[in-house]
Amino acid sequence: MRLKNKIALITGAGGAIGREAALLFAREGARVVVSDVIDKNGEETVAMIRSAGGEAAFIHADVSKEADAAAMIAFAEKTYGALHVLFNNAGISHKDDDDILATSESIWDLTLAINVKGVAWGCKYGIPALLRAGGGSIINTASFVAILGAATSQIAYTASKGAVLSMTREIANEFARKGIRANALCPGPVRSPLTDTFLNTEERRQRRLVHIPMGRFGTAQEMANGALFLASDESSFVNGATFTVDGGITSAYVTPE
Repeated sequence: MRLKNKIALITGAGGAIGREAALLFAREGARVVVSDVIDKNGEETVAMIRSAGGEAAFIHADVSKEADAAAMIAFAEKTYGALHVLFNNAGISHKDDDDILATSESIWDLTLAINVKGVAWGCKYGIPALLRAGGGSIINTASFVAILGAATSQIAYTASKGAVLSMTREIANEFARKGIRANALCPGPVRSPLTDTFLNTEERRQRRLVHIPMGRFGTAQEMANGALFLASDESSFVNGATFTVDGGITSAYVTPE
């Protein structure tokens, strides 16, 4: 088991990628703290893990609130005694996030609060816990759009994921010699309830698909597999990485025949 005796906390673990990661981490031996702002979804993830014979516990957390982030880390340590893996996965892409001319201040504020501050608060309180455990792995969910920009307008989301990428690199440098690795998981286009908020027409979906060399969207399971590698000791020399799981979109942004 690749995560045997590890304690992992996953934010947004009631959603597509977060849930798949939680189920996979549990199958690989981790005890999983499931965090989500939607209690029903988070509790369903815990129930799925337990029904498969794994260990998991749920805590409600709005990651945009510093106090909630502090509470979820404290909950992990109180429940399982330590924290070894922190997967800052929670994020949003608002349906009203558009181009730079159209996106309102309220959408900017909401997107940055969850996607950027949510990661920052997780790291602020998670890093001391990882240090108490003797080190560990931080995985922050960014996106391929942090590297390329988006073909469909979502300016606040794209900017927020660029911030996550930069923040991850700085954290990776600062804490590397203290036993902590930090890497940015950069999913490519994945069909999920989140991406369906902006890939909400066939025309928009085709604008994305035409640029993916593999000719299809990724799956949440494929993203979870990438997160598992970064969480495990197999990635022990991987730090500060922009870890793309994107079907080749960032290496060949071209239109096939």
